[in-house]
Amino acid sequence: MMTDVVEHSSGPTVPEPDQPSVEAGDTAGARTGTGTGTVEPTAAARIVQIRERIDEIDHALISLWQERAALSQEVGVTRMASGGTRLVLSREREILERFRGALGADGTQLALLLLRAGRGPL
Repeated sequence: MMTDVVEHSSGPTVPEPDQPSVEAGDTAGARTGTGTGTVEPTAAARIVQIRERIDEIDHALISLWQERAALSQEVGVTRMASGGTRLVLSREREILERFRGALGADGTQLALLLLRAGRGPL
């Protein structure tokens, strides 16, 4: 599980004595601003809402990643069982270009990870 890290130029901060520390999963603390990086209630509440949506997106991405990898593995097994090649490099280049065009250099890295998840390391 990843946690948020807040860096300040003055170094790490320690909660004030009258502010309770927040344990993992403590949503009450998140509602009061603790763990959101701000003590302003409206901003803290909005951050909690945004993070909830981010968590939903993360779950969807994980599910889609797993589905994509399984489908890609099935394509490879089917292709090899019919006498085809293990890889189709033109298809991999097409995927790399699609992601690079949409997301830039990070897209290329993401595509490489997706391809590896589906076919395994080269």
